[in-house]
Amino acid sequence: MKISCLVLAAGKGTRMKSALPKVLHHVFFQPMVCHVLDATLQLPLAQTIVVVGHQSEMVQGALADYDVSYVVQGEQNGTGHAVLVCEDMVDADCDTVLILCGDTPLIRPETLQDMIAQHEAQQNVISVMGTEVDNPFGYGRMVCNEQRQLLEIVEEKDGTDAQRSIKEINGGIYLVQREFLFQVLATVDTDNAQGEVYLTDIVRKGNGAGVKVASFLCANSQEILGVNSRQELAEAHDIKQQELFGKLWDSGVSLQRPSTLSINPATAIGQDTVIQANCTIDQNVFIGRHCEIGAHSFIKNCYIGDDVMVGPGAVLIGVKLGAGSIVSPGTVSITENTITIVPMDDQP
Repeated sequence: MKISCLVLAAGKGTRMKSALPKVLHHVFFQPMVCHVLDATLQLPLAQTIVVVGHQSEMVQGALADYDVSYVVQGEQNGTGHAVLVCEDMVDADCDTVLILCGDTPLIRPETLQDMIAQHEAQQNVISVMGTEVDNPFGYGRMVCNEQRQLLEIVEEKDGTDAQRSIKEINGGIYLVQREFLFQVLATVDTDNAQGEVYLTDIVRKGNGAGVKVASFLCANSQEILGVNSRQELAEAHDIKQQELFGKLWDSGVSLQRPSTLSINPATAIGQDTVIQANCTIDQNVFIGRHCEIGAHSFIKNCYIGDDVMVGPGAVLIGVKLGAGSIVSPGTVSITENTITIVPMDDQP
């Protein structure tokens, strides 16, 4: 099975109330679409195509470090249309298409790998990722029969009261046989509440054609909930930050009042170091073993050796501190030095 991955990133995101394209809003120190692309790096993909539209040049510029191709969706006419405009760009030898949304920054590569494995093992033509939530408002509902066969996906605005009571929602992630995908999308109309080409219609049409349609249930609903507002942006950041805190605790780092801390995921922190409350540790920082970082400190682009004491309220940017250094409370040291950070695993 050769897979072409499509990442849908053309939307404006009106609920963000922003001039910035929705997928470029930062979650955990980088644009949310970067988290989606990072999750695909561990997958057996033949190619990755990003569908851009609103401020397409800005989005492409932000993704310059990724090995991806681009398709411009000139008119945003729904998710189905976004996929359809990619038809000519999908490599001829790719038999399967993986479709992701650029606003689901919490998706894990392991979950995508499991979905691919199930799709291949069951020889499905269509697989759709879903999950169960307590409050499904706003999401498409997964309508299944008693045998758990996926019959159709109904959008909130188009559903009946009974359908809107379903707790299982569409996560917006699909694996579809390439030939079937583009053939059936060409037949999808816009006779719905939003007047758009719904990608979800391929499920109903697949069942009508007698092809094998299956759902893949994601156990952790947080992974596939889309980010559509400033509040959801903050919630996604907190989830990612908490995951990092767990890794730091497991490695022997103490975090005081973690709800007040902001720590970049690229930060390396040594065993038995204590980070006090209200600290911000930004990009490109190494902190050695047995250190103490005082409350309300801000650290960026710094190398801090073992056994260093940083007093409360310090602002350190572009600083290299040798082992045993003591930084007085309230110290402000800002330079334009570029610090080369040595990964923690490479330390003696």
